Amino acid sequence: MFLNGTAMSGQKDHSAVAGATFLGPARTAPGFRFFAVRREFPGLLQVAAHGVSIAGELYEMTDEMLFDVLLPQEPKELELGSIELADGSTVHAMILQPDRLVPGDEVVDIADFGGWRAYRAHLSANERARDLLSL
Repeated sequence: MFLNGTAMSGQKDHSAVAGATFLGPARTAPGFRFFAVRREFPGLLQVAAHGVSIAGELYEMTDEMLFDVLLPQEPKELELGSIELADGSTVHAMILQPDRLVPGDEVVDIADFGGWRAYRAHLSANERARDLLSL
């Protein structure tokens, strides 16, 4: 399972994969856009043009862990699917379903950050800048 958001190590929902075997960092093949939905979670979407490679982590987990623990905690805007990694292998991942977004949801293309951690670091740096500037 390729994780690219809040269930990765060090993130708020990592406990959902406690007991899974961490196989290491991984990247998608080029061909994806990556979106922050309401600043709460990321959404990975395969595209025909202007796609990039997105950073994440690869885990081995039982079907019980995947279907009984992880999937029930995933946002309704995501659905289990398969993606290609940079090494050519195919793995499970959560895929954004644009038709499940609610009109008015804040959705920001964050693909150029290359991953969820880089995007979250950017948000934190902006918060620190606001604090320093007393904005």
